[in-house]
Amino acid sequence: MTGVFDALAADRGRLDRASAAQRVADVLRDHITEGLLAPGTRLSEEALGEALTVSRNTLREAFRLLADERLVVHKMNRGVFVRILEPDDVADIYTLRLALETAGVRALRSATPERLAAVRTALNDAEAAEAAGDWITVGTADLHFHQAVAGIAGSERIDECMARLMAELRLAFAAVPSASGLHAPFLRRNQTLAGLLETGEIDDAEVELTRYLDDARAVIVRAMTDGSMSDHSASDGSA
Repeated sequence: MTGVFDALAADRGRLDRASAAQRVADVLRDHITEGLLAPGTRLSEEALGEALTVSRNTLREAFRLLADERLVVHKMNRGVFVRILEPDDVADIYTLRLALETAGVRALRSATPERLAAVRTALNDAEAAEAAGDWITVGTADLHFHQAVAGIAGSERIDECMARLMAELRLAFAAVPSASGLHAPFLRRNQTLAGLLETGEIDDAEVELTRYLDDARAVIVRAMTDGSMSDHSASDGSA
């Protein structure tokens, strides 16, 4: 066994680099989730290195981590870009959403008060952002709302999966040119869903959730296939 641990010790220098890259990836992922880095945005190594005071090697490792999460792509001789989703990506994301959020709805009777309260808190945040006309924040609160719906299940693995999915969902939202046009009608439906959950109407909540996700997927895919999405792919703006 000593030889095994000696081999590990020889690699300990990789730990600091890996942890730094993970922290950079976390920051970039958060900015994608919050709508601050749009699909097609070029992630300039020079600009990011200066902004975050990290090396190019650390950035490249962070990019690799984000590429594994399907959040960025490397284009030969052009650099790294925030990923632009295709309709098939959106369909796949919503298939996974349905499974995870349905699990939350079905676990309603065993939900802790804290888990259920998180649904209402996210809804309140969305309503406050709507009142302020801040539709980017409405979108972020919508993500947290559905994260909380899945979180009713009380499963660490579901929580982790939803957390990873949030940034991809924000990229999907970007397909619809009008943030208010996307989020206003679905905020009303979030209010309906929250009411069903709070009154314990599990079957009706599952039906509403399924219709909601089907409709949301259709809206986003239609925007993509109609060519409504701005052509971010030509963007050369630095982060």
